[in-house]
This record gives sequence, structure tokens and C-alpha cells, in this order.
Amino acid sequence: MLSKRLRDLERAGVVEIRPKADGPGSTYEPTQAGRELSEVMLALQRWGSQWAELTPEHAHPGVVPWGWVSCHLDRGRLPRRRVLVRFDYPTLSGPGSRGWLLIERGDAEICEKHPGGEEDLVVVVSDPVAFARWDLGELEWSDALRGGAIEVQGAPAPARALPTWKRRVEPVRRPPAARQATIPA
Repeated sequence: MLSKRLRDLERAGVVEIRPKADGPGSTYEPTQAGRELSEVMLALQRWGSQWAELTPEHAHPGVVPWGWVSCHLDRGRLPRRRVLVRFDYPTLSGPGSRGWLLIERGDAEICEKHPGGEEDLVVVVSDPVAFARWDLGELEWSDALRGGAIEVQGAPAPARALPTWKRRVEPVRRPPAARQATIPA
């Protein structure tokens, strides 16, 4: 599903997809139109964070890692060695129920298929809404772990570092629930 959406964005002139110069895979760069669209999307995200109720229909867990790589990755905090993180989404079935975050040479990409090599971490996302709330800055990573929304399996050092690879998002204050809009799925 992600690769289809990326191809659609390429056809729309929002992203440019190029083969990686140093090996398999592709790089995805926003075009000028994509950079300008990202400003609109961030405004919509701020509005949604304040006014819309986050429901499971709106919280596809694969969006969070994609958002890291596309917008919120703190490349200065990425490990310099190759790191492969598998994301498992037990609430989904079929395509999209698993994905990988591949970090190499200070950059990262999302992979729909196993890119080869040993997995350093496995992140099991049992509660997509809590995972999205963490991504939006509304929930602390430690609280998501303690509550069982997310489970990280693997070596302790990269497991502790994982949430720091994303730039911190300041949470938006939500109004009382009575004033929140319900966005159709």
C-alpha cells in the first residue's frame, strides 16, 4: 500500500523517486510542490491534533515510521552503523501488517519487504492509537511501553535510542471532548 501511495505522489509531482546510487532500494525526495504541500499538511495535523478525535480508523500504525523518515527524523541521532528495525502490527492482517526501518550511513528508509540482514530490533505495536498519540507528542514513549501499547524486543542500547531518532513534537492542547470534530474514516 505504501509503495502504491508513493507512486501516486510521484505521478502527482509531490515526490521524486530515484534508485539509490549505492545499492538496492530507492530514495524519496519531496519536490518543490511537495515541500509546499508539507506546510499545508502540518497545518492540518495541528488542527486535527487540537480538534479531531483520534480513532483506530485514523491511526494506521505504519504511518508513524513513515512520518519519521519523511518529516521527523533526527538524522544527527541516527546510529552510523547499519540498523534494521522490524515493526509488527498484530491488529492488522495481510500486506501492511509488517514493515522495516532500515538505517544506513546516517540515513533511513521504510521497506515493505525485508531488505536482508539481521534485525536489530522488533517493535510490536499492539495499540495503534497509543502509537499515534506518542507520534503526536501526546503520550510519552515510556508510558506507551508500560501500558503495553508498544513492545520493543532486542538489544537494550538501540531499544533505548529508538524513540530519540524522531524529533520531539510539542503536544497540542485539546479542547473539551464535546467540542471535538469527528472526521469520517
